[in-house]
Amino acid sequence: MYEGLKILLGATVADAAARPLHWVYDPKKLKSYIKGKKDIAFLKKNKSPFYSIPTGNVSGYNDMAQVMFQTIITSKKKSKILENFKKNIVKHFGPGSIYFKNLNERRKYKKKKWLKPLKGNWIHQNTLVAIQKIKSKKRVKGGLKVVQETDGFNAAIPYYFLVSKDDKEVKKVIRIVADSHINIVYGLARLKIIDLASQGEKNPIQRFIKLNKKNKYFKEVVKEIQKVLKLKNRDHTKVTRVLGKACSDPGNFKSSVHCIITSGNYEQAIIKTIKAGGCNVSRGIFCGSYFAALKDKNIPLAWIKKTIPAKKILKNI
Repeated sequence: MYEGLKILLGATVADAAARPLHWVYDPKKLKSYIKGKKDIAFLKKNKSPFYSIPTGNVSGYNDMAQVMFQTIITSKKKSKILENFKKNIVKHFGPGSIYFKNLNERRKYKKKKWLKPLKGNWIHQNTLVAIQKIKSKKRVKGGLKVVQETDGFNAAIPYYFLVSKDDKEVKKVIRIVADSHINIVYGLARLKIIDLASQGEKNPIQRFIKLNKKNKYFKEVVKEIQKVLKLKNRDHTKVTRVLGKACSDPGNFKSSVHCIITSGNYEQAIIKTIKAGGCNVSRGIFCGSYFAALKDKNIPLAWIKKTIPAKKILKNI
């Protein structure tokens, strides 16, 4: 259980560290925000153009993992976890929550020029689709569509490392939040790479390729990783602009892999991710989980202290 909690902690701290600069896509603006700053992680003043939450809190990506984590530790039976998780998604993100309050504000913003970030949490499209699906108790036709983002992977982190690594079970978790082939394949690939790191593999990425080279399910993932490996000697920020610095896969996955293979430790990987801009938190979560899983690559203690949701995780370690 300790290893699983450490991995979840790595994901959580990474999100919080990058969050104040979340979704800054303009390279010139990003440079101006971090220029002259010794430490660009946990920036005191919010610079995200879309939403603002106090530094130390996490985005809607890792918050999904927190909901799953709380569901796991409060569910009396394993068989009840997924049922309880669905209820908690609606309770935490749905009508009456700060997420939904800001959703209504966003709708007003669509009618005018976006002038300043909203105060409070930002709900993701996959979460909205999940709530819609949970409340209707079936797959929803029409309306919002599932996007190829990492919400399902985030939900699966605590489940995979604290409950079960069974592919069928993990796929069910991802489907609750992000029901698409790309979400499931790339989410599962991330989890397996992190798992290989936690097992002490010297090169988890290469090991993943070796284990899945003939596996049709991960055929495209393996191909994409091999392309990224050829770019190892290139500057990460420049590579991320090409591979993808937005929220969606496979670009998000590929840029994260490049960060992993060009970084030596946890802190370096997260700083590099922040400097690359865009959806830094989603990429940071994968990188942070990976480096937290490695035996000798510790999360900076000062960063843990700054991360608000870390307290609940530490209580269970």
